[in-house]
Parts: sequence; C-alpha cells; structure tokens
Amino acid sequence: MRDLHLHIDTVRRLLRRHAKSNLENMLAKLHPADLALIFRHISTEERNEVFLTIASVDHAAEVVSEMDEHLIEELLTELPIEKTMQLMKALSTDDEADILQLLPDDLAEEILNRLKDSESDELESLMAYPENSAGGLMIPDVFALHEDITVGEAIASIQNQDEQEMVFYLYVVDDRQHLVGVISLRDLITSKPNKKLSQMMTVNVHSVQPMTDQEEVAQMVSRYNILAVPVVDDSNKLLGIITVDDVIDVIREEATEDFLQMAGAGRDRDILMKSAFSNAKTRAPWLFASWIGGMLVVSIITTYEETLGQVLALMAFLPVVIGMAGNVGNQTATIVVRGIATGRVEPSSALQVVLKELKVGFMLGALYGLLLGGTGYLLGWLGYMDIGVMTAVELGFTIGVGIILAMVTAAFIGALVPVALNRIHLDPAVATGPFVTTSVDILGAVVYFLVAGFFIL
Repeated sequence: MRDLHLHIDTVRRLLRRHAKSNLENMLAKLHPADLALIFRHISTEERNEVFLTIASVDHAAEVVSEMDEHLIEELLTELPIEKTMQLMKALSTDDEADILQLLPDDLAEEILNRLKDSESDELESLMAYPENSAGGLMIPDVFALHEDITVGEAIASIQNQDEQEMVFYLYVVDDRQHLVGVISLRDLITSKPNKKLSQMMTVNVHSVQPMTDQEEVAQMVSRYNILAVPVVDDSNKLLGIITVDDVIDVIREEATEDFLQMAGAGRDRDILMKSAFSNAKTRAPWLFASWIGGMLVVSIITTYEETLGQVLALMAFLPVVIGMAGNVGNQTATIVVRGIATGRVEPSSALQVVLKELKVGFMLGALYGLLLGGTGYLLGWLGYMDIGVMTAVELGFTIGVGIILAMVTAAFIGALVPVALNRIHLDPAVATGPFVTTSVDILGAVVYFLVAGFFIL
C-alpha cells in the first residue's frame, strides 16, 4: 500500500512537470496490475493522459485487461478510435469480447466493422453467449493435437506455434475435432518420441458446455485442482478453453457479489467507485425492507405495551435478545450461503444442515440464556430493576427462555431461507442481510413477549 501511494504521487508530480519521457520510463517498468490499481485513484483527466503516455501497445492492452469495468468503459469512450483499434488487436479474443460488451452500442459496432471479417465473426459468436457463462469466458483459439501423431511430432508442433492459447495441458482431438483426451506438458516431454498420443493420453477429461454458469466452472477448477477447463458443444467438439486466471477473477467477482447482496448493498462489484447518489439509490430498496420490519417490531411492542408497563425490566433486555438473535441468524445464513456457493451444501443434505443449525442455535441459546437470565435474576433480586408484578426468578426465566427461543428461531430462519431459495433456483445470497435480519427481529420480539405474557397473565 505504501508503494501504491508513492507511485500515485510520482505519477501526479511527473504530470504536473510535463516530464513525459520520465513518466513513459516509469510506466514501462510498472506491472499492468499495478498500473490498473493506480488508475483507480487518479482523476479521469490524469488517467487519460497517463494511458496515452504508455509507449507499448501490448503493455497498454495488458493494463486494460486488468482494469475495472467502469474504468475501461470510461477510458475507451474517450480514446481516439485508431488507438482503440490498436488496443483491441493486441488483446486476446475473450478480452476483446468482454470489452466490447462494456462499450456503447455505436462504438462497439464501429469497432466490429473495422475488424477483419473472420475476427469480427469470432467476436460476435463469443458475445452471443451470456456474460456469466463458460462461453463468455472461453478463449476460442485453443492449441490442440491429433490423437494419431507421435510425441516427437507433438513437440515439434508446439515449438512452431505462437498464437494459439496453450497452458500446461495439451488437448487431444480426433478427425472431427472432438475432444478425446488430455496430456500434461510434463508427460509429453518425458515420453519417448515415437509413442503415439492416443497411447498415453487421459481419456476422462473434465469439460463444460458453453452455457454452463461461470460459478460451476469455478467449482470444477477448485474441486479437481486443474489449471484450465475445455469447453465443448453437445457433440463433444472442442470450442475453446477457460484458463485459471479467468477462473480466479470469477471467484473474486462471485464472492464480492455475494458479500454485497448479503449486506443488502446490491450486487454491483464497482460500488465503491460509484457516486454517492448512485450508491444511495442502489441501497435504498434494501433498507426499505428493514424499515418495514422495524415498523412491524414497533407495532408488536405497542401491542404488548401493557405487559411492558407492568415489568419495565423486560424492555431493558429486549435489545440484547433481538441483537443476539440477529447475530446468530446472520452467522447461520452466511455459513449456509457460502456452503451452497462452494458446493459443500447440496440439496440432498439440506435438511441435515437445517437440523444441525437448529442444534447450534439451541446450544448457543442455552449458554447465553443462562448468562442473561442469571443476570436478570440477580439485578431483580438485588432491586436494581423494576420487576413489577414478576418475581426475580420469573424475570430471569423469561429472559433466559426468551433468548433461547429467539436464537433457535434465528438459526432456523438463517439456514432454511437460503436452502429454500436454492431449491427454487434463486440466488441464496439475496436472502441474507435485510431479509433474515428483519425476520429475526420480528419473530424474536414475538417469542420474547409471548414468554413474558405467560408469566404476567
């Protein structure tokens, strides 16, 4: 972080001095990811000037591929079209497709018209896939080898190619370009030159189809510890590959989206870079749900006003009961949502997960019910609180049982709602935050007052 601030200060100082050659030398030495980070913290005018100072087109293209989406749109919209075309030609096909989808329609269309017909057709076919699908992530220019060639021929073929995407795996195809196997580079190099690929390849290849959701792709990479995933069509024809660097971006994006939605802050990953008004507009609907819940809690408290009037001490412990129940509900929901996202919580095991969280809620409730109920009894017995018509024992018991039932209810809601939403194919992340918290607040207050009413009436 200290280096980042130093780089930002240096960039701004060189811009003020109009020291273009010094700035150019500095930018050439910085990693594209570091430059993309600097662009987040400088103004639009500074960003445009710095970007145009980058001497190498390839270096500039790498910087663009590392930048936040809204910054890419902002930057390329302002760039001269000739500079944009140079950048597009230096990018990989999948990055080109992603960037074109960010740009205004008229600019994207102009870029496509300026590209060669073959390149333009390839881009349009990639852009036809949904943004969050395997087809939208894949690189179509994949290096593949025929199953009938020898190890020696394969190595010679690798040495002679320089454009197609190739990772540590080599995909093997038949005459119809159908994926039939995979070989690691290590196995290829250490095998005898006259050995055929069909004799040494692994035939069980983990692959996905173009419409597979990117989250499933990320789960596959995580589960099998692989560096790339081939994309095939219905007939098993090799269409492209998804590399691990893209999968890491997917994991980061999905996790950020989930956390934002769980907190009720929308799902825009670039929310920190948006204006205050845009932020407020995104978060207002979620907070309205909390406001509705709060009004319901107020109406419940009003309904039990007579009960509270007889034992004022009950009101003192209500925020503690509701607050602790809310924490349990959010903890449970976060654990379950994350389990669903990583594939650790399957539909078949959903009931066991809910029951387990009920037990956890009961154990936590019993522990804190004992502590809180004991505190209530002690304060009532010593005369520090107005216990009205209740005895100190009844007050302690009401608080203790109230918090146990509230925490069990919270754990149940926190586990059940994400599981239920997952069953009906809705994103479980939207269930947490305001929804779970509001539900727990309402039910926690109801349970607490029902227990209190039992002793008073």
